[in-house]
Amino acid sequence: MILYLHGFDATSPGNYEKVRQLQFIDDDVRLLSYSTLYPKHDMQHLLNEVCKQLKLTNDKQPLLVGVGLGGFWAERIGFLAGIKTVLVNPNLWPEENMPGKIDRPEEYVDIAQKCVKEFRLKNRGRALCLLSVNDEILDSQRSETLLSQYYEVIWDRQQPHKFPSLSSHMVSIKAFKKQL
Repeated sequence: MILYLHGFDATSPGNYEKVRQLQFIDDDVRLLSYSTLYPKHDMQHLLNEVCKQLKLTNDKQPLLVGVGLGGFWAERIGFLAGIKTVLVNPNLWPEENMPGKIDRPEEYVDIAQKCVKEFRLKNRGRALCLLSVNDEILDSQRSETLLSQYYEVIWDRQQPHKFPSLSSHMVSIKAFKKQL
């Protein structure tokens, strides 16, 4: 089973396309939607949804995939739920780059401060990170500097921020899912 978390643009047709691409790895791909506007509500909602979905599968190696803002959530929810994640151009600092787009962006700071101390250290090796060299929204180098200490980072030279095509990384994602 693969659980997919969309980015800030929840209605983008690219979400359906990425779900379709991920079905080449696992027939059971489930889109988990969330508001994107209310961080504390989104965190509780997503944690509940992921835990519910984990109870509904026999897959011993489920995977959580998040793009953009979904990558922010995937990393944290995956850690709390004990499952591996793939972070695609994760928005690691939404409180900095989303004011005016969401209500209460300061809640992301509060969530980060309340998260388990040094959770990335405890989660080392349990995430795979795909970063675009040509990300027009986020500073990929800043993300790489932080995440490469804990996770494998794969650079992509073709895809923009929304990462419409995962196809060149399917082998890596599939191998990561199957890895114990």
